[in-house]
Amino acid sequence: MSPLNDERPDPDPVGTEPLDEVVRLCQELIRIDSTNHGDGSGPGERAAAAYVVEQLREVGLEPTVVESDPGRHSVVVRLEGEDRERPGLCLHGHLDVVPANAADWQVDPFSGELRDGCIWGRGAVDMKDMDAMILAVVRDLARRGAKPPRDLVVAFFADEEAGGTKGAHYVVENHPELFEGVTEAVSEVGGYSVTVPTAGGGQTRAYLVQTAEKGILWLRLTAHGRAGHGSVPNDQNAVVRLAQAIARIDAHSWPREYVASVRQLLDGLSELTGTSYADDDLDGLLAHLHGAQGFVRGTLQDTANFTMADAGYKHNVIPQSASASLDARFLPGHDDELLATIRELAGEHVDVDIVHHDIALDAPFDGPLVEAMKAALLAEDPGASVLPYCLSGGTDNKALSRLGITGYGFAPLKLPADLDFAPMFHGVDERVPVEALAFGARVLRAFIATC
Repeated sequence: MSPLNDERPDPDPVGTEPLDEVVRLCQELIRIDSTNHGDGSGPGERAAAAYVVEQLREVGLEPTVVESDPGRHSVVVRLEGEDRERPGLCLHGHLDVVPANAADWQVDPFSGELRDGCIWGRGAVDMKDMDAMILAVVRDLARRGAKPPRDLVVAFFADEEAGGTKGAHYVVENHPELFEGVTEAVSEVGGYSVTVPTAGGGQTRAYLVQTAEKGILWLRLTAHGRAGHGSVPNDQNAVVRLAQAIARIDAHSWPREYVASVRQLLDGLSELTGTSYADDDLDGLLAHLHGAQGFVRGTLQDTANFTMADAGYKHNVIPQSASASLDARFLPGHDDELLATIRELAGEHVDVDIVHHDIALDAPFDGPLVEAMKAALLAEDPGASVLPYCLSGGTDNKALSRLGITGYGFAPLKLPADLDFAPMFHGVDERVPVEALAFGARVLRAFIATC
C-alpha cells in the first residue's frame, strides 16, 4: 500500500446533489487515459486512482491505496454503517479501460466530449460512468455526514480488463482485511434498461440485473512443425497446423444449457412481450433485446473465440511454430470439460496453455439486496420490469467471491429506446446519456440508503 497525495484539500460546500456533479466526474475520469493493453504497457491506473483519492479526501474520507506494480493502483475506502452488526456491502468499479483507436471514433476517445446529450469517450460505458455514480453518491453521503444502513466498502480496482491479476485479485489475496465482514457486492454490467414491446401492444422498459457470469479461460495455442524455405513443399507447416486447429475449434457446436438466470430471463421476457419461444428457436424472443441479445446469446452455451494470431518472421521462411490466442468462456461447472474439448480439437501438434483462468458465478434473483435494487429502480421508473440475466463476460465480482462475497451487476441507467447500448462495451463511439447518469445517481443513492 502506498499514499498518492499527503495533502487533503478543503471539502466542497455541503448540499451538492450527486446528480449535480456526476457528469463532471464522468467527464474528468474519461479524460484520464488509463488504457490497459494487457501486457503491462500503457499508462496504468495511477493517475485515475490519484483523481479518485482527491475526490474522496475532498469530502473528508481517507482511502487506502494498494499498489500491485508500479503505476497499478487500486483504491479502497470504508464508510461506517448505522448497524455495524450487519454484514457489509461492497460497491466497486474498475479504473482501467480497453484501448481505443482514435481514427475510428467520431470524437477524441479521451475527450469526455458532451455531444447530443451524451458524454462520449472510452470508459463512458465500461465503466467510468458507474465509477462517477459511485463517487457522486459516496461524496454526497460524506458531505451530509450520513451513514449507510450497514458498513459500505467502496473499491476502485486496477486491471479488470486483463483479468484483475494486478487489481481485484491482488487486493483480495494481499489485503483481505479491507473487506472484513462484507458478504455482498454490486458492480458493473447490469441495471441498464432495454425498451421492449408488451403483450398489450405498447412498450415498456425492462431493467436487466446481472445475477450470474460465465467463467474465463484465456488460452494460448502453439502449433509446432518443421522450419524451411518458403519454396519447398512442407507437410509439417506450423502455420497450416494452427489454421487447421482454428478451423476445427471454430466449427465446433457447443451444446446448449440454460442456467437458472438465463431461463428466468427468457421466461420473464416471454411473459412481458407475449412472445412464445422454444429452446431451439429463440430468435423472435431475443430480437426484442436489440443489441443486448449478444450478451444473452453468449450465455446459452460455452463459447470459444480466437482474438489474436502470431506466426513467422519473413515472407519466404516457413516458421517452426505459430500461435493464437483463444478467449473461451464457460458456464458454471464446465471449465474442465471445455478445456478437454479444446485440447482434443487442437490436435496432437498443438499445445494448449492456460494464460488466465477464473470461475463462473451464479447468484439468486431474490433476497433483500435484490428487492432493494428493484425498489430503487421502480421508484424512479414506475411500471418498468426488472429481470435477471447472465453476463457472457466477467467482472471483479469473481475476485471478491473468493472471500465469500456474493456479487451482482447493478449500474442503473434509464436509456433511450433508440440507443443500442450493449454493443458499445469495448466498441467504437462509446457514450452514455447525461440523463441516464443523473437517473443512475438517484437510483444508486436510494439503493444504498435502503439496502
